[in-house]
Amino acid sequence: MPSPETVSFGYSDVTPAEKTERVGAVFSSVARNYDRMNDAMSAGLHRRWKDRFVRRVKPRTGEQILDMAGGTGDIAFRMEPSGASITVADINPDMLGVGMERAAQRGIDSLVWSEQNAETLSFPDCFFDAYTIAFGIRNVTHIDRALAEAHRVLRYGGRFFCLEFSTNEWPGFAQVYDAYSHRVVPKLGEMIAGDADSYRYLIESIRRFPKMQDFAAMIRSAGFAQVKVEPIMGGLVAIHSGWKV
Repeated sequence: MPSPETVSFGYSDVTPAEKTERVGAVFSSVARNYDRMNDAMSAGLHRRWKDRFVRRVKPRTGEQILDMAGGTGDIAFRMEPSGASITVADINPDMLGVGMERAAQRGIDSLVWSEQNAETLSFPDCFFDAYTIAFGIRNVTHIDRALAEAHRVLRYGGRFFCLEFSTNEWPGFAQVYDAYSHRVVPKLGEMIAGDADSYRYLIESIRRFPKMQDFAAMIRSAGFAQVKVEPIMGGLVAIHSGWKV
């Protein structure tokens, strides 16, 4: 386990400042090919997972929704037809740039794009009706601080939703996916994005992320109630949710 002075970066333990810098470099490197590599990492299933995730969020007209770590817009584009007011936030300007380009190509001009650190959001207290984060929270330097900020910016009655890779509990499948992710995904990263190391980190970061029930406990510790865990494919991916009450 990392000491109090270090945090995990893949299988390495580094200082918090170094993790923030190195994660930033990873996402700047992969921004242009991020969604293509999600296809490779999930065999295209991430699209179904995101659809399912948004169905759980149930965005509604007039709501204020913060999509954190939403840089390329994949979740926001799915929620936009609901009529909700959506702010797409990301710490990485390169990821936001890709998202804004994609929005322009789709003729979507209703989204707000904001460069934000999940641990120190600039938004006021009790501002949003829902907070979403998909495949982003495991890359945050201090997950507990990000959860506390999510709780702070949500209104009472507000909803927290997180979609993230987790620990698969299906016998046999876990070993197959582990071998695929460690041996094949970095090679695909080299082929598609010319960057094996960044995708090796993304896979390693999944292995270091807390197990489903441990992460649920962290969400409760941040002040959320009615915390639920919805495993997908035996926990390969999970949707965590909670309410601010």
